[in-house]
Amino acid sequence: MRSLGVVVASGREKAYAYLKETVLTDPAMQGEFLSEQDIADRIGVSRTPIREALLLLAAEDLVDLVPKRGARVAPLSGRQITELMQLRGIVERYAAQHVIGSGRAPVRELGACLERQRALSGPDQAKEFIDVDHLFHSSLVSAVGNTLLDRHYEGLRSRQVRAGVVALYNQQGRQEAVLDEHRAIVDAIAAGDTEAACAAIDSHLESTLKVLLAG
Repeated sequence: MRSLGVVVASGREKAYAYLKETVLTDPAMQGEFLSEQDIADRIGVSRTPIREALLLLAAEDLVDLVPKRGARVAPLSGRQITELMQLRGIVERYAAQHVIGSGRAPVRELGACLERQRALSGPDQAKEFIDVDHLFHSSLVSAVGNTLLDRHYEGLRSRQVRAGVVALYNQQGRQEAVLDEHRAIVDAIAAGDTEAACAAIDSHLESTLKVLLAG
């Protein structure tokens, strides 16, 4: 019985990760109902761990469980998007202030992420572009050295990636704009200018918010 429990847990974790990282971040799936059997076939598990994973995602308000219809990918509402950007702003401004003040600014890591993003273009690479986008911002937060803050910020990852991918699809040229906005953040942090770094972070998040709300 113990080994069976391990298998079920492993299947649930596999299903949870696949749904959260692949299905929920697909712009085409926003608002769509999910087929438990199709997902089970794709990742090679039974439908039971799929259901268990969907219950976990429903508890996070990432999917809606509709009676007699199944699970539906819950699109991010305007309020959720606004709150996400507000919370990110609080965390990222604090991170910028702390790393500049402590002399631990991750300039090299941020620059490396920016260069990786420059090599990615077009809708076929949008997901990877946003994955690196998250790495850019999480590198700044991680440089603070606060484990609880890291966990808190990582908890935003799925919504952040979903919002980022949708933003790229909503506005032509958004990738180039993101690169410019990220460069402004890196330059300000490298210069040790806390005020400019916070302003660049605010500008970046406000631009993303406008694109998402307009779409």
